[in-house]
Order: sequence, then C-alpha cells, then structure tokens
Amino acid sequence: MTEIAHGAVVALPGEAIVSRWWRTLDKGVLGAVVLLFATGLLLGFAASVPLAERNELQPFYYVTKQAIFGGLAFVVMLIVSMMQPQVVRRLGVVGFFVAAAALMLLPVFGTDFGKGATRWYSMGFASFQPSEFLKPVFIIMTAWLMASASEPNGPPGKSISFGILVVVIAFLALQPDFGQAMLTIVAWSSIYFVAGAPIVLLTGVVGAVGLVGVMAYHNSEHFARRIDGFLNPEVDPRTQMGYAIDAIREGGFFGTGVNEGRVKWILPDAHTDFIIAVAAEEYGLIMVLFVVALFAFIAARCLLRLCVERDMFIRLAGTGLTVLLASQAFINLGVAVRLLPAKGMTLPFVSYGGSSLIAMGLLTGMLLCFTRSRPQAEIGDHLLSNGYR
Repeated sequence: MTEIAHGAVVALPGEAIVSRWWRTLDKGVLGAVVLLFATGLLLGFAASVPLAERNELQPFYYVTKQAIFGGLAFVVMLIVSMMQPQVVRRLGVVGFFVAAAALMLLPVFGTDFGKGATRWYSMGFASFQPSEFLKPVFIIMTAWLMASASEPNGPPGKSISFGILVVVIAFLALQPDFGQAMLTIVAWSSIYFVAGAPIVLLTGVVGAVGLVGVMAYHNSEHFARRIDGFLNPEVDPRTQMGYAIDAIREGGFFGTGVNEGRVKWILPDAHTDFIIAVAAEEYGLIMVLFVVALFAFIAARCLLRLCVERDMFIRLAGTGLTVLLASQAFINLGVAVRLLPAKGMTLPFVSYGGSSLIAMGLLTGMLLCFTRSRPQAEIGDHLLSNGYR
C-alpha cells in the first residue's frame, strides 16, 4: 500500500524537502524546460550579436543578460516547485493584486520604448512588463475562485472571475496589447471549461470576443494595421513578416549553417518575437520541429498527469497554466509562419527578455508543483489527513 499514484511512494515523516521534491518531481517536464532554455541560449549567440553591434555593445552582451535572467528564472522555478500547492495558491492570490495594480498604473508611469504600446516600466538598467507576471497569477486567482464555487455554500466564484477577466482585458487593451488579452481569455476559458461551463456560455464568450475584435478594428489604428497586413494576400518583402518568411524558406530542411543566416541582421526583433525565423534559417526545419516537440511534450505530459488529479484547485490551475504556456508558444510560432496576425509575444524560454523569462520560470515552477506525484483517491485522502504530505 505504499505505491499509490504514478509509481510514487508516499513521503515518510521527517523526509528532507529536497529529497521528497526530487522523488515526486516530473523530471521529464523539467528536462524539456532545460532543453528549451539551452536552445534559446544557442540561438541567442546568433540572433543577438547584430543588435549588440547596432547598439555599440560587446558582441555577447544580450546573451550574457539572457543567461543571468535565465538563472534567476530557474531559481524562481525550483523554489516555487518545492512549495505545497496551498502556499502557491496564497502567493498567487497576493501576487495577482500586486501585478494587477502595476498593470493599472501603466498609463501613468509606463513607457512604450517607441513601439507604440505602453507595456513596460523603465528602471534605467532594465525594464519590467507587468502583464507577463499577471498571466500566471491570474490563472491561480481564477482557479481558486472557480474551485471555491464548487464547494457547499461557496462564493459565486465563476461570476467573480469573469468580472476580473473583463477588468484585466480592458487594461490590456488600453496599452494596447491585444495578444496578451487574447491569451488571457483562452486560459480563462480553458479553466472554465474544465470546471464544467455550459457550452452555450462558452459560445457566448467566443461571440463576445469576436464583437470586441470588430470594435477594436474600427477604433484602434494599431490593431487595424496588423489585421489588414495579415489579411493582405501579398506579403511586403520589406516587412518583418516578409523577411521572416523568406528566412524560413531559405533554411529548408537542414538550414544554411551556423552563423550563416542573414535575417538576424535585418529584423529588429530577431532575438525576441522572430527567434524561430533565425532557428529555421540557420538550423532548418529540424530545429523548428525539435522546439515544437518540446512544447508538445510539456503540454501533453502535464495534461495527462492532471487528468487523474482529484484536487479541484490543482486540476484547474494546472490546466490553465499548461494552456497558457502552450498557447503562447503556438501564437509566437503561428505569427512567424503567418498563420496568425503579428503580435508582440515571445517564445517561452527561447526568446530574449527578462520579464518573460522570469515570469515563465514562475509559471513553470507552479506547474511542476501541481504535477508532482502525490497520494490520490481514498487511501490518499486518509494519508494526507494523517500528515503524510
């Protein structure tokens, strides 16, 4: 009776935290994340050198910064993954209010760095993008509210979470940041679906999103320009999208060779939004499929683990975090091959960006925490109630 779920042995009283963490951790997901970050560093050696040269910096200045931010992200990920789900829930709820306040104050204290969207706080030596940190803690807040709604005499968590969603989307649209807004809606919808939302209601949400999109198209020049560019059958070869498509086509199956790509010298966002174009040109389709396979592996493994999770909060939060991670990767890759309109969105763990890397470390740490092997079913409930955690 010591073998419970997924071959996991119930923790013994007095067992060291690190030992218990390592034994119950999903090492496959952790390994995939490490490979993604290593791939990002490899591509950074190629993609960030032209940017450093344009800014008259040392050739590997941005690679060094990415390694530092990545190290911080991994520290955050490991610490959070060692916590109990209840602790992660509390920190997530508090973090949501902090991140939401930072998002709301962007119109007053934020900056756009000349990109036409006020999304950052400038701190001189670095910048901070609150929407990146808001996404994972918003998932925790939503999962907590919806899980509470399923309890006897629980609060109207689903209605409250929907109200919070509307407020968050409104402030994201003010930046404007329609990509992050859409990503937040997708994650919230996935949680609501798992929590048992009626199909009619979800259909209404989709219709409302479409209506808001039409309104944004007619009232936001920034949004309309991107939609028009996406719908135009002819791609201007002098745009970022045109250069990215040419680079992917030029790379073929095996790529042009290490450091032989040209697109990194042309695209201003080659190290961030279009990092996959650099990968495709220099390393070919093989590298692209490798990156896609890693994201697919993480998503599938986490969802399969969560399918047998009996704790409502963990199941909802884990699903939302998985969908958020996979959707952001899909959007970034889809934009690069023109399956989706252009969006300023990074490829998790691969693109350069301090806020993105650390926020993804937080998200992945939460996901690793929720997918750790733990006792299930009646015997699991008995053991948990007797202190075997």
